[in-house]
Amino acid sequence: MKGKSAAIQELSLDAVLDLNAASGLHSKLMAARGGDLMIDASAVERVGALCIQVLMSAAKTWEQEKHSLTFSKMSDALAKTMQLSGVNYENMLAKESN
Repeated sequence: MKGKSAAIQELSLDAVLDLNAASGLHSKLMAARGGDLMIDASAVERVGALCIQVLMSAAKTWEQEKHSLTFSKMSDALAKTMQLSGVNYENMLAKESN
């Protein structure tokens, strides 16, 4: 956004991100498009490969549109699944400001 600092949108992910949740996740992400997005993934207990792909596609879209997409919190389940999928998510974690 030129000249103005837009508020960061926040999105909390559901506990189960399986095949059935992929379409809804995509819709929520696209509704937040156009600005910076902070995702709370602390409640995620189970995640499938398709939802990982949706999240990575969103990260690429935000990057191309010069906005930030970061995770404020990430559950161990999501972190482990991303790691097993070969996704480097470290750069998407919110940095603590001291």
